[in-house]
Amino acid sequence: MDSQFSTSIAYAAKEELVFTVRRQEPELLLPAKLTPRVHLPLSDIDDQEALRVQVPIINFYGGSDFQISDRDDPVKVIREALSEALVFYYPLAGRLMEGKGRKLIVDCTGEVGILFIEADADITLMQLGIPLQPPFPYLEDLLHDDIVPGSVDDGGIVGCPLLLIQVTRLTCGGFVMACRFNHTMCDGIGLVQFLTAVGELARGRSPPSVQPVWERKLLSARDPPRVTCIHPEYDELVDAGGGAPLEDLVHRSFFFGSSEMEKLKQLVPSPEQLGRHFTSYDLMTACIWRCRTIALGLEPNEDVRVLCAVNVRNKYKPPLPTGYYGNAVACPAALSTAGMLCKEPLGYALKLVLEAKEDVTEEYMKSTADLMVLRGRPPFTGTRTFSISDLRRVGFRDVDFGWGKAGYGGVAKSGIGVKPRLFDFYVSGKNDKDQDGALLLFSLPPTAMKVFEEELQRLLKKGYHILSTL
Repeated sequence: MDSQFSTSIAYAAKEELVFTVRRQEPELLLPAKLTPRVHLPLSDIDDQEALRVQVPIINFYGGSDFQISDRDDPVKVIREALSEALVFYYPLAGRLMEGKGRKLIVDCTGEVGILFIEADADITLMQLGIPLQPPFPYLEDLLHDDIVPGSVDDGGIVGCPLLLIQVTRLTCGGFVMACRFNHTMCDGIGLVQFLTAVGELARGRSPPSVQPVWERKLLSARDPPRVTCIHPEYDELVDAGGGAPLEDLVHRSFFFGSSEMEKLKQLVPSPEQLGRHFTSYDLMTACIWRCRTIALGLEPNEDVRVLCAVNVRNKYKPPLPTGYYGNAVACPAALSTAGMLCKEPLGYALKLVLEAKEDVTEEYMKSTADLMVLRGRPPFTGTRTFSISDLRRVGFRDVDFGWGKAGYGGVAKSGIGVKPRLFDFYVSGKNDKDQDGALLLFSLPPTAMKVFEEELQRLLKKGYHILSTL
């Protein structure tokens, strides 16, 4: 029987482009050496309901400026380096099982491994589109869905491979490395740490520069558990019947460069007036939260939330150890009624975002872990809640397998999560003028997306008019 199967896809850019991807049969890739046979519990931050999802990542690499040799095959190099890296990160080669109280535990047998797929596409990197920006209409061909039981849509994770990687050669000599990882095992920083180790091993450096640290007990519940902080992010919002359901989502990218940021700054008080510093994340998130709420057409008295992903590695005293690759993220909620958010100036939303992030402390994280145990690991819920994670400085583009940095590297799409699909992202990227900036990867129903875009343009235009009078 032929070991290959092919898929044709169409990519609508300046003109319709059809190309074929030929994949080898998927293989289970094991650690290069024997690894411990143990059961390792995840932390109570890791195994919360909201993180029980598969997340797609994609990196594009050109075919020039090789650091290894142009005779080397990226499939062979990455396959061998992955196997070596799994010796250090052997839990990723295991399988999850669920214990008492829905506790997730990694069964490390050393006999199952990750899924690896070798593929070839009859297309060049240039033909895939410039600039490279999500959403990628050809994603399912560069990262096949059907191989993993419990796809990214239904969040199935128990008994499944914890990592799937497809390496696709392009005709120009470049390649695409796409992967799907189980979010309960690591956050974005943790995954980049693993992929960086793979890159170092591919380039001949052993052992990796950062040694992995498991230590999931550092983010597990206390004994006895006790909730000491307020956690509105896990409260279920009462549905007043307003707004469109989050079904049949469309996925878009919105570029925020220096010009867009200057316009938004004109719409909020200065840091001196606010009495606190704010970042580009804070300002963009306030803007997007307001525009999204308007787009959904919610009733004025309905509560709305934005969950602000916060890296907590340095919130602990002492900080979490270097090399910790588990989930070390809090998602505090900024909360308002839809009416107030839409009526008040943008500075109102900005202040709420800043206050939510300031709540995150070591005690807050301990209280969150305790809440997971006491309340049965509640999910984030509701059309009126969404989350934004900032992946711009996590380092996906810096992952180097010997062919230099990625042209685009990071999460492959927005709208990820167990229904409702509420995870959106900022990634680093370029616009069609080759300018650097932030890309918002964002998902909404089609009608709401149109209103969102109109409201975003209205805000930016208002900021431009203020800026032009200065």
